[in-house]
Formats: sequence, C-alpha cells, structure tokens
Amino acid sequence: MSEKTATLIGATGLIGGELLSLLLDDDHFEKVRILVRRPFSRNHPKLEKKLVDFTDADSLLVDLDESDTVFCTIGTTMKKVKGNKDAYRKIDYDIPVNIARYCKIMNCKNYILVSAVGADSQSRNFYLKLKGEVEDIVRKVGLESTYIMRPSILLGKRNEFRFGESISVPLVKKISFLLPSKYKPIEATEVARAMLAAAKISEKGFFVCEYNQMKRLGREIKKW
Repeated sequence: MSEKTATLIGATGLIGGELLSLLLDDDHFEKVRILVRRPFSRNHPKLEKKLVDFTDADSLLVDLDESDTVFCTIGTTMKKVKGNKDAYRKIDYDIPVNIARYCKIMNCKNYILVSAVGADSQSRNFYLKLKGEVEDIVRKVGLESTYIMRPSILLGKRNEFRFGESISVPLVKKISFLLPSKYKPIEATEVARAMLAAAKISEKGFFVCEYNQMKRLGREIKKW
C-alpha cells in the first residue's frame, strides 16, 4: 500500500485538535502534516509540522505537495480580529479558497472543509454570506472529491473562553429537541470523525454535510 499523507490546516482549533488526534491514531494515513502559523508543541512519530505564511503561495504549494487529502478547519472570530471584517475575510475566506486552488494545482484530489450551517452567498448576514461565498468558489475549483461540513453550535472544550457560548450553549442544549436537525448542536469530535470518514470514502463529487449526514459518517468511522 502506498504511503498516504493528510495535511491539516487549523490544528489548533476545536475541530482541528480533535481531528489531529484521530488522524494520528488511525492507520489510514502514514503521515500527518500540519500547516501552522506559530510553533506547535505536540509531537508524534507520524506528525510533520510546517510553519507557514498563508499569504506565500509558492511556499504553500510546496507544503501541499504529495497530499492525498487536505483538511481545512481554520477560522477566527470577530473578537480576535477586533471587529475588522477585512482581517476576518483574509482568514475565513482567503485561506480556504486559496488552499482549494492550490490543491487543484498540486493534484490533491480530496478536500474536506468546515463551513457553517446556513452558509449562503446571498445572505445578508456577513458570516453566513462569507461562508457561502467560500463554498461557491470551492465548488467551482472542481476538485475530484470535496466535502463541506456545516455544523451548527459546536460542543467541546475550547482553549479559549467565549462569553457568548457560555450563555448560549447550555440554553441550546436544553431546547435542541425542538430544533430542526441541521441546527442541533454537535460535538466537535463528531465533526472530526465525519471528516475522517469522508477522507476514507473519498467519493467523487461535491458533498454538503449537515447534522444528519455528519452523524451518519461518524457512525461509519466507528465500524472500521
């Protein structure tokens, strides 16, 4: 069996951290490469760490070379960028869109991206509009296999405190049985399992996965 390489962008985030652990523990990929902007302390025999400048196209093309699957879980918050929508867009739009284009150039066939429930390029909401625009462009890139994950509220232990989530998450968990399925909160580890399952299936086409599809994929990974 030829050696398979997974490349992960966003390893320091909630979903990315869960996905990294799954990738390192699973034997489907012999090498797990992470692209990070700052030094990363975790070590593992399978782990290859690359410090990158996400505005440097030539460097990124090299770092994506020989990737069988690229996972992108990167994202920021308005708090982190101090309300600067241009800075927000450079992270949540430019990086996932450019990575998709670079995958096409480097002949990486599988791209798995975290978006958000309600993503719509025609939305009046800045966040949902941006996520929808990303999805539209990634679809047009035309990779062999693309999976878009659209979680609603994420459950899990973050490295940072988010005041809004400290209030909303307990409330949403209590009323989740009243919500349409796609808006139900989901554990970050379940999203990560769905992403790994999608990588193993690598079915040709463009797929959008919301709550039910992610849960189903997560159950599949447990069978392997």
